[in-house]
Amino acid sequence: MDDQLKVADMTFNSRLLVGTGKYKDFEETALAIETSGAQIVTVAVRRVNVSDPKAPMLTDFVDPKKYTYLPNTAGCFTAEDAVRTLRLAREAGGWDLVKLEVLSDPKYLWPNNPETLKAAELLIKDGFKVMVYTTDDPYLCKLYEEMGCVAVMPLAAPIGSGLGVCNPYTIRIIIEQASVPILVDAGVGTASDAAIAMELGCDGVLMNTAIAGAKDPIRMARAMKLAVEAGRDAFLAGRMEKKLYATASSPIDGKFF
Repeated sequence: MDDQLKVADMTFNSRLLVGTGKYKDFEETALAIETSGAQIVTVAVRRVNVSDPKAPMLTDFVDPKKYTYLPNTAGCFTAEDAVRTLRLAREAGGWDLVKLEVLSDPKYLWPNNPETLKAAELLIKDGFKVMVYTTDDPYLCKLYEEMGCVAVMPLAAPIGSGLGVCNPYTIRIIIEQASVPILVDAGVGTASDAAIAMELGCDGVLMNTAIAGAKDPIRMARAMKLAVEAGRDAFLAGRMEKKLYATASSPIDGKFF
């Protein structure tokens, strides 16, 4: 079936995007990514070594020719810092498809939308293809799309919380009004959370802690792969109507006894 994820001018078979942090080592990172079937991997440029050959490099374990690297600005709290980080990433690896996140504070890690808006405007003018992390605010999500972001990624719940999709109603509104891909980012904790996001109509799900923080990250990576696929199929199939009362599964007319 021709049901691929299209972001900017790129096409992907997998709708699961995964992070590269919090694993015990690069070997586990590589195995989890391979098991997940993801084709896009996010890389915290400020925290993961992708350019210093004197130290272990992620690129030695996760081949940038096989996977699409998505540099992100995790740990940035100002627009200036985020823009500088992604410009350095482009110089290091030539990457122009990027994930923008600007956070409000170190404790809650809530998106700082005023700074994110500033950074997005500067990056778009600079030729970047911006996938933007934000709150689940329909107005803001539409604003990011209108200014030129190639994908909008509202949170399901706070980063690393594992609370799942806390507000499915606003996520559905965001999807309904969008003409760019909408991917749930942050807050997914287990496979059912990923399936719910996809059943709502999200174009994809991005996660890191849900896999890396599991007791068995490799098994969880497989579970997330299957959950995203199942959720997407369920959305495309169209679920049955919810009813207040029971309806017989078998016809009751024309009984033989």
